[in-house]
Amino acid sequence: MDFNVKKLASDAGVFFNRAVQFTEEKLGQAEKTELDAHLENLIARADCTKNWTEKIFRQTEILLQPNPSARIEEFFYEKLDKKIPLRTTNGELLGQYMLDAARDFGPGTPYGSTLIIVGDYQRRLGGAEREFLQTSAINFLTPLRNFLEGDWRTISKEKRLLENRRLDLDVCKARLKKAKLAEAKAAAAPDFQETRPRNYVLSASASAAEHELRVAQTEFDRQAEVTRLLLEGISSTHVNHLRCLHEFVEAQAVYYAQCHKHMQDLQKELRRVPNAFTMSPSTSAVSAGPSGLSSGPPAGASPPPRPPVSPSGLERSTLKIEEVQPPATGTRKAKVLYDYDAHDTSELSLMADELITVYTVPGMDPDWLMGERGNKKGKVPVTYLELLS
Repeated sequence: MDFNVKKLASDAGVFFNRAVQFTEEKLGQAEKTELDAHLENLIARADCTKNWTEKIFRQTEILLQPNPSARIEEFFYEKLDKKIPLRTTNGELLGQYMLDAARDFGPGTPYGSTLIIVGDYQRRLGGAEREFLQTSAINFLTPLRNFLEGDWRTISKEKRLLENRRLDLDVCKARLKKAKLAEAKAAAAPDFQETRPRNYVLSASASAAEHELRVAQTEFDRQAEVTRLLLEGISSTHVNHLRCLHEFVEAQAVYYAQCHKHMQDLQKELRRVPNAFTMSPSTSAVSAGPSGLSSGPPAGASPPPRPPVSPSGLERSTLKIEEVQPPATGTRKAKVLYDYDAHDTSELSLMADELITVYTVPGMDPDWLMGERGNKKGKVPVTYLELLS
C-alpha cells in the first residue's frame, strides 16, 4: 500500500511538472526542445494520412450503405465480433415485388409477362450489387479500418509518449539551468561563515540535475527512434492502400459492366415481347362515332396527303384556337403515325410515335381534330393519327 501511494505521488509530481512546462511553453516563458526536421515531416505526413484515410473510409461507407441505421447495425455486429446477416438489396426486393405482382395479374397477360422479365433482371442487378458491396468491404474498407483502429492507434500512443519524454527532458534542462545559476550566484557572493556547506549542497544539486538530464535525454532519444521507425512505416501503408484502391476500382468496373450487360439483355428481351400499348386495338379500327372519325393507316406506310381546307373558310373566320376548350367528356388519346409540320398558327406540328390528346369541336371539318400536347394545341389531320381506346 505504501508503495502504491508513493508511486501515485511520484506520478502526480511528474504530471504536474509536465503541465507546468507545457503551460510555460505556450506562454513563451520556457524553452522547447525541437524535433529534427525529418521527424517533424514524418509526423505531418502521418497526420495527413490519418485525416484523409478517415474521410475516405467514412464516405466509402456512405456510398456502399446510404442507410445510417444499417451502418450502425453493422458497426455493432463488428464490435460484438458477430457475423453480419445478409441483407436483401433494394434491387432484389424490387424484383421480388414485380414477380409477386405478375402472379396476381396473371403471367399470361402482357403486363404480367413483362413484369416477370423485368423482375428477374432486377433481381440479377440486386445480386450484382450485393457482390460489389461484399467485395468492396473486404478489399477496401477492411484495410482502411485496420489502419485506423490498429496501426494508427499504436502510432498515436508512441507520439504521446514522445511528447511526454520531451516535456520531461525540458523540465530537466530547466532544473539544471536553475541549479547552475544558483551555483554561480553563490560563487560570486560567498557567505564566509557557511561557504563550504552551501557550495557542497549546490554542487550536489547541480550534479543530480545533470544526471537526471542525461537519463531524460537517453529516454527521449530512444523514444524518438521508436516513433521514427513507426512513422516511416506509413510508406508501406500507402503502398497497401494503393493496392486496395486498385481492387476497389476493379470491383466497381466489374459491377457496372454487369449492370450494363443485364440492361442490354433486358432491352433485347423486351423487344421480343409484343407491347400492348403499340398494338392497334380493335376499338381503334372502328368509326369514332357520328363524326365519322377513324384511325389512320398502319405505321410504315407513306404519309397521306394533307386534308384540304374547307373552301368556305368558315373555320378560319369563326374558330379561335386560343379560345377552344376541351369538352368534359369525349377526349381521347391518339398516337401520331407520321411527322407533320403545321402550315399556319391554327395547326399543331406532330412527331411520329408521340401521344397527344384529341377531341372534336363543333363546326370543324370532319377530316381534322383538335389536338393538345402539353400547353400547346391546334388542328391535326385525322389521317396522321391512330386513335387509342
